Amino acid sequence: CAPMSKAPIVELPRSVDPNKLAEQNTTLEGVIPFRGLSRFREAVPGLPEDGECSVKLSFYRDGERRRIVSGELSAPVILECQRCMGDMQVTLESRFDLGLVISDEQAQRLPKALEPFLVEDFNADLWAMVEDELLLVLPPFPLHEREECPAKEDLEALEVPEATEEPETEQRKENPFSVLAGLKTTKH
Repeated sequence: CAPMSKAPIVELPRSVDPNKLAEQNTTLEGVIPFRGLSRFREAVPGLPEDGECSVKLSFYRDGERRRIVSGELSAPVILECQRCMGDMQVTLESRFDLGLVISDEQAQRLPKALEPFLVEDFNADLWAMVEDELLLVLPPFPLHEREECPAKEDLEALEVPEATEEPETEQRKENPFSVLAGLKTTKH
């Protein structure tokens, strides 16, 4: 997987002090190996052991002094098409903005544009952060583009031809509730 810039490829640390990084306006760029993302590996069977996700994370403080992480990720994976059950190459990509919080109360006060990311004791698990984002962008029902799917001919054979519009001269069907209209006008 190619890095997002010309910087050398380095493995991102699992754990960092996000507060310190935000104070120093730090950007981290590198890769996270799939072998370290157990939940993602469980969700995407057959991931290669040597596969990795390219990541760029920018830590900073916004105008209201909130600690923010803006991130980008890109991960090439092979998923199973749910139409033909064949393999399909997909690159999962995401851009995200997270507000670093230490409590649920802080999370509630974040603007809607920011998703909360809970940090404990000046420690954030970057790999878990990236794994969460990968799981969020994973398509629930991966499908080849219709024209590229090996099952295209089978699908076309099963399709019902579209019905043509009914001519206007055809008699209108009687409304089953027209009997009720008569009851409305009669007096008891």
